Amino acid sequence: MAEPGVQSVERALDLLEILAEVGGDAGLSELSEQSGLPLPTIHRLMRTLVARGYARRLPSRRYALGARMIRLGESAGRQLGAGARRHLARVARELGETANLAMLDGEMAVYVAQAASSHSMRMFTEVGRRVHLHSTGVGKALLGELPDASVRDIATRAGLAPATDRTITDLDALLAAMREIREQGYAVDDGEQEIGVRCFAVVVPGAPVPTALSVSGPAARVSYEFGERAVPVLHEVALDVAAELSGG
Repeated sequence: MAEPGVQSVERALDLLEILAEVGGDAGLSELSEQSGLPLPTIHRLMRTLVARGYARRLPSRRYALGARMIRLGESAGRQLGAGARRHLARVARELGETANLAMLDGEMAVYVAQAASSHSMRMFTEVGRRVHLHSTGVGKALLGELPDASVRDIATRAGLAPATDRTITDLDALLAAMREIREQGYAVDDGEQEIGVRCFAVVVPGAPVPTALSVSGPAARVSYEFGERAVPVLHEVALDVAAELSGG
């Protein structure tokens, strides 16, 4: 049985999570509506968060996340990536292609760790790079975990811009792809982010932040037959990554 938390800390964290989820700024009435807390309590908590730099009070009197959250997020991402890197190295070693770990970051995915292929021609993605969800393997794997209503909402806010001529740019087609991903248990980026590159990705189950693991490389090597061998390895390693991220 989980021990009871400190109520004021839980409430402050709830408010920060709400600000993160709205993807911009929010007023006291919106924070009250979403948190269920009374306005005086929210005002007191937000005043403390602003004073510590974890939130900002805008000229409009609305609130947004503060600059101090950036440092925490970057540090957490580096630490989580460092812990998972040995598991990515196993993927790269067993499959011979580049392995990536990415986390959901609002309406985007951000790469937090990578283990590179030993091939001279290989896929390389800079750690810290943010990418759209609809055009990447990790992004589509993360979207597949969400209900259709959330997928529609993200697609509406972020758009479905084409990265290549193979990118899904139609909402109905994206929702159909999500149904297929949920049924088969993995996502494929078939030249949708970069021509000539194919990627297979799976979700890391139970991760504290929605997270996906992928393997990618030139389509000539990363064939669908390769995927039949790769997906079971990804699922197995994803369980190890989940334990790493949860401190197990």
